[in-house]
Amino acid sequence: MIQYPPVPSYYAASANPAPVRPALRGTCEADVCVVGAGYTGLSTALFLAEAGFRVVVLEAATVGWGASGRNGGQIVNSFSRDLDSIERQTSADHLKLLAEMAFEGSQIIRQRVKSYGIHCDLKEGGIFAALNPKQLKHLEGQQTLWQRFGYEQLELLDRAAIGKRVGTERYVGGAIDHTGGHIHPLNLALGEAAALESRGGVIHEHSAVTEVFPGKTAIVKTEQGEVRAQYVVLAGNAYLGGLVPELGAKSMPCGSQIIATEPLEEALAKKLLPADNCVEDCNYLLDYFRLSGDNRLIYGGGVVYGARDPANIERLIRPNMLKTFPALANVKIDYAWTGNFLLTLSRLPQLGRLHENVFYSQGCSGHGVTFTHVAGKALALAIQGQAERFDAFASLPHYPFPGGRAFRVPLTAMGAWYYAVRDRLGV
Repeated sequence: MIQYPPVPSYYAASANPAPVRPALRGTCEADVCVVGAGYTGLSTALFLAEAGFRVVVLEAATVGWGASGRNGGQIVNSFSRDLDSIERQTSADHLKLLAEMAFEGSQIIRQRVKSYGIHCDLKEGGIFAALNPKQLKHLEGQQTLWQRFGYEQLELLDRAAIGKRVGTERYVGGAIDHTGGHIHPLNLALGEAAALESRGGVIHEHSAVTEVFPGKTAIVKTEQGEVRAQYVVLAGNAYLGGLVPELGAKSMPCGSQIIATEPLEEALAKKLLPADNCVEDCNYLLDYFRLSGDNRLIYGGGVVYGARDPANIERLIRPNMLKTFPALANVKIDYAWTGNFLLTLSRLPQLGRLHENVFYSQGCSGHGVTFTHVAGKALALAIQGQAERFDAFASLPHYPFPGGRAFRVPLTAMGAWYYAVRDRLGV
């Protein structure tokens, strides 16, 4: 059995208590077998359990061990490519459904937190910060775009207004999404797992899937057991490994790095983020940051294509943090970690079927906290025979990376370098 090492993150160190969930041994039956106990798998499973389905979730490591328990914790609406890009690639009917779902993920999270009493430091308000006039102009266009689809919660901020919310001189303006926000991501995953179990769902940790055999009754095998189910949902995202090569050809794991400071004095924390909003800038390779529940600054950014772990995360991220907040020069970094998200060539998510009763969802491309919850609802409804939402996502094109697996990393890195230069030049 593969041993998955502990994640050296602030989230893991401050996680809520969780029960021991034993590995699968022997054969069991379920209506639905879900592979992966991250947000996609847990969201799908919980929607199904609420509808009366018998659900078994198989997780190779532990609940939230992957991106769901390592990310920046920011609740960001829409998708990694916005609705104007989607509009050019799908039908009017599908666009209408996708536009509705673009702003639904944040509400699903809030509903879950409230209904199941999940303690995950939920805080309100997410800021997009503009480093130059071009980025501010983009945010003006984004506000107009979202308003066209009926969303009125994005408010533009001039230099003075953003200065009241973010204690730095770097930004010329920005926008605040009032239904954005931030959470302790691992505790959200653990809370959703507990909610699933309260509804009769079963989670087996340390149960890596080795093979999936489609059929009228699908068989999902692990090293020590198997699940026989009417439906299978593959929800491993960047941590699915080589289980389904055809999905790997359409996506690429990428690493993002995060650091967390020691707890800050209340006065300093208030100076940095007076309104306690989360922030992401508008660069192609963006920085993002927020305060934790105990007043640590959590600061992330950078992308490592191909998901290689950097040798020194603090050395990569701390200089960016100090550009934003020079007052932290003498503050200690307590935690530094990396986590993988799954990138698609179009930056649009991929939902589909491998067989009539084997579904998949992957490729959040950096917008996973909200998208995974929307995807879970779409997958659960499709299994119940209501596939309209699923079909809207499935209508989006799924492109393979040019050059195949051998060249996807260098070619993507070259493209990212080009856009990073444009960010620095403000063009």
